[in-house]
Order: sequence, then C-alpha cells, then structure tokens
Amino acid sequence: MNYDQILEADLNMTGFMDAPIGLMVLSNRVIQRVNTEIEHIFGWGREELEGQSIRILYPSSVDYEKTGIRWRRWLDGRPRYTDERFMQCRSGEIIWTRASGRTLTLADPFRLMVWTFQHLEHRPPDAATLTPREREVARYIVNGYTSKETGNAMGISPRTVEVHRASVMKKLGVQNAAELVAKMIVQS
Repeated sequence: MNYDQILEADLNMTGFMDAPIGLMVLSNRVIQRVNTEIEHIFGWGREELEGQSIRILYPSSVDYEKTGIRWRRWLDGRPRYTDERFMQCRSGEIIWTRASGRTLTLADPFRLMVWTFQHLEHRPPDAATLTPREREVARYIVNGYTSKETGNAMGISPRTVEVHRASVMKKLGVQNAAELVAKMIVQS
C-alpha cells in the first residue's frame, strides 16, 4: 500500500467512526461494525455489540420478528428502508429512533446492510396526533414510570399526568397502560 492508499483508508475509517449519526453494518441481522455514535445512543460499548444479534437493541422478541418480516418484504427489489421505532438501550430505557437501512446485496437483502440510527427524543408513534406534552407522558409510560414519578420528572401534578395519559390512550385506541405499551413498542 502506498501513502495515498493508507491515508484514504484512515480517512474512510475516521469518517465511519466519527460520523455525527449512528452507523451500523449488519450481516444477516448480526452486528458487524458500529461507530462511536451508536455507543452514545444505545449505551453499549463497541466490543459488546459487534458479533451480537441486533435483537439486543429491540424492546421485545415480537418487535424484532415483526420488524424483520417488514424489512424483508420492503427490501424485496428495493435497496433502502426507513422507519421510526422504539429501540432499547443498555440501561433498559426505551427510546424513539429513526432507522434507515440500505442493502448492499439486493438479491439477499439481509446478507450485508448499512444502517443509520438517530435518537428522536420525545416522539412516539402517531406523534402527529399527540401534543408535545402527551408525547412526553407517553415516553415515561413506555419506560414504566408511575403517574407520580412522571409528574415529579416533568414538574406537573400526578392528576395532570393522568389527564394526558387518558388522552394518549383515547387517541391511540387502547384501554389500559399495558395495551398502550404494547401498541407503542410492537407496532412501531
């Protein structure tokens, strides 16, 4: 290798590692390479993620399976896929992300893919129908906070949290918190 080739290889690696958006390379849904921003978003170290199934970043096995089916169907004949979804951090916190992927092997889409992940704070599914305050309350609900804990964190009364929670449940067509969490995680 000559100097220019070495310099180009170093720049390519630096560009990948230090990109201001989360980058991940997957092969058959197994994480091959992640950049520093992925570590920041999800709280896992590079060495802990590389070689693992991407399942580690999903809130549930059902969500992982449904997403895989949706990706495969979409990628049949198309090189790119984008959606917004809940993902899970190492701490157990569930966060809202935008995921965009591109297959490098169109005939076998999962064989080699490049993905970007961006943490979208305070934005659950059907965000267009929820007010900013309802979105914030929904984020706390998904992470298992009680109304009192949510109120303390947001600086509002537990009763106000309950009002927002009821509105979120009505808008999303669910009867209880368990259905709400299931709808927000599994259908995202």
